[in-house]
Order: sequence, then C-alpha cells, then structure tokens
Amino acid sequence: MAPPRRYAFGRPEEATHPDSMRATLAEFISTFIFVFAGEGCLLALRKLYGPDATTGASSLLVIALAHAFGLFAAVAASLNVSGGHVNPAVTFGALLGGRISFLRAFLYWIAQLLGAIIAALLLRLVTDGMRPIGLGVAYGEHSVNAFILEIVMTFGLVYTVYATAIDPKRGSLGTIAPLAIALVVGANILVGGPFDGASMNPARAFGPALIGWRWGHHWVYWVGPLIGGGLAGLIYEFIIIPTETPHAHQPLAPEDY
Repeated sequence: MAPPRRYAFGRPEEATHPDSMRATLAEFISTFIFVFAGEGCLLALRKLYGPDATTGASSLLVIALAHAFGLFAAVAASLNVSGGHVNPAVTFGALLGGRISFLRAFLYWIAQLLGAIIAALLLRLVTDGMRPIGLGVAYGEHSVNAFILEIVMTFGLVYTVYATAIDPKRGSLGTIAPLAIALVVGANILVGGPFDGASMNPARAFGPALIGWRWGHHWVYWVGPLIGGGLAGLIYEFIIIPTETPHAHQPLAPEDY
C-alpha cells in the first residue's frame, strides 16, 4: 500500500466545484471587508486631521483597533466556509503544511488580491478621489529591518492561525480563533506600525498600492510575510502537531492526525 501523500496539486474540476467556489467567494468578500476597514481608517484619519493624522500614539491605537475589528469580522464570517485565511501568507503557510491543495491556494490568492483591489478602488470612489495611503517603510528605517520585522510579525500571526483554526487538536479553542487572530494582528500593528505599517498580509499591501500607485519598498510586504507565514506553517505542522516522530518513508497525511 502506497504511503499517503501530504501535498496535492488538486483536480481540475476542483476549480468549478460548488464548495471550492463558495470558499473562494468567501475569501474575496472577507479580504474586502478587512482591507476596506483597515485602509478606510487611514483615509478617515487623514480626512479628519490632515496629512499627518496617521502619526502619533493615539492614531496608532485607532489604526490597530480598526484592523483588529475588521479582521475579527472577516475571519469569523469565512472560517466555516474557507478556513478564514484572508491573507496570502496564511494560505501559503497552510499550503506548505499540506492543509490545502495548490489549486485551492491559487484560487484563494486570486480572490484575496481582487478583494483588496476592489476595497481600495471603492474607498477611492466613496472618498471623492482620496488616494489610498497604503503601507510604507518609515523615514530612517532600512528596508532590510522592515523585511525582518514582517517575517517576525507574520510568523506570529500564522502560528496563531495554526494553533486556533487549523490544528486538529485545537478542540474548543477553535471558537476563539477569530478573536485570537484579530488580537495578534492588532498587537503587531502597535509594535510594527511606526516602522513599516505592519502589513503581515501581501493583499493588504497590494490593493492600496495598486490603486494609490505607491510602490516604495513594496517587495518587503510580499517576501517578508510569505517567509514568515511559510516558516510558521512548516514548524507548526511538522514539529508542534505530531505526537510522535513519523517514519521518513511514510509521512503522516493531514487526515491521520
């Protein structure tokens, strides 16, 4: 008997399967909700207090709360449909852990990016043309430092997602997954916001960057989160979840946990 496979490309018919289509739509809508709330908060602060409104401790707290509230709603709304990824880095971590097929991950990535783009586009429309602010590395901060910061913050985020939403042994802990995920994002924004905006989410960075056409240090918001999310997925999947060391020639399949 052949050993079970951990990784799968996915069958072509998966792209048009009703469950897959519902999950992809859920990722689109949830990412839209999150980016609309997060980026919309930045524009609202600028509308109220001027160009420098997004600096300062009080603004940082408001921004962190807006992202946490938006992400809580977004994850809660899609958790039982798509797994509540709302983030290409989370999907990448789940892919490296063998919890999702490559085809399903690709569909999620497209949906997440489109959700972020539409959110930024509608924000520009409803604010009468205000240019999305997006994310940027702070003056005096080196892009390498921001890159490492994104790795660390996204690692914590995806590790929390695995512990509360993916781990088969999570038990009743799964009921607080949306709250735990939202709280770690809010906490990380309080830490990383003044340095690089604390993205942890390539879609969150990409939508406003495209509509606002702000591409400074944009690679940081892709490479950093993907590395951090991938590391968290691999470490949790292969070290934290297993109760015993699998034989090298017969890896455990996700359904065997």
